[in-house]
Amino acid sequence: MANHNLKTLSEVLNVLAKRGITKEICMNDQKQMVLGKDEKIYQPEDLCVVKSYRFEGDSSAGDNAVLYLLKDRDGELSTILDSYGSDSNHTGEEFDNFLREVPVKEEAEYDFD
Repeated sequence: MANHNLKTLSEVLNVLAKRGITKEICMNDQKQMVLGKDEKIYQPEDLCVVKSYRFEGDSSAGDNAVLYLLKDRDGELSTILDSYGSDSNHTGEEFDNFLREVPVKEEAEYDFD
């Protein structure tokens, strides 16, 4: 994963929002990965990671997160936030297993160096 000069998650999210990328993919109660408000349900092969941004907490090594920028088969861009450590936002293996199966094809246009 490439380093970037943007320091915070909110800075990266602001840059993405200026590019019109505002939708997030989340795991629902049925362990499905869904875009926005149930607009689309994805399987790992429906998506591609085009960029990942890693953030490490200043106060605690347990406050870490990775923001994934994904493109679906229709070319729509969205994000998945994976926080881990003491502030993990996911329980169970389903989320991690889903992310591991998504292909990665990073695109330089999303480097914010």
